[in-house]
Amino acid sequence: MAFVIRDARRSDVPAIHSLINELAVFEQAADQMVLSIEELENDGFGATDPLYHCFVAEDKDNKRVVGIALTYLRYSTWKGKALHLEDLIVETSERGKGIGSALLDHVINYGKSLQVRRIGWEVLDWNTNAIALYESKGAKVLKNWYVVQLDNE
Repeated sequence: MAFVIRDARRSDVPAIHSLINELAVFEQAADQMVLSIEELENDGFGATDPLYHCFVAEDKDNKRVVGIALTYLRYSTWKGKALHLEDLIVETSERGKGIGSALLDHVINYGKSLQVRRIGWEVLDWNTNAIALYESKGAKVLKNWYVVQLDNE
């Protein structure tokens, strides 16, 4: 399959939302996915200052979105300007075709264009395929750090 990586458009939001749902199922956390299509659209395309920037992998033949990389800027007290990769998702049926690698390369180049000093993200310890991809790009998987979250409840 031939694909192209491009900036997401407002019209891509339903496909982006669908892939986020697919990831939630893959990560065995479908019940935790509460983000609506409307919120996703407003936060990325309805705001003067969008809360995220998203890239999509689009099948050249049928113009279908088969993968996404959703990012946002953050600030590191050690490094300064940093980019966070919230999620890199490839449709289950399209994995193993180089789409995830191409999306990650695009995020890396985006980070360079923004002159960030760090790109960071999380990965589940059992997602060995993703870990292998990230390490092949030179990423360090920090096994001595814990992810900490505090929900609105």
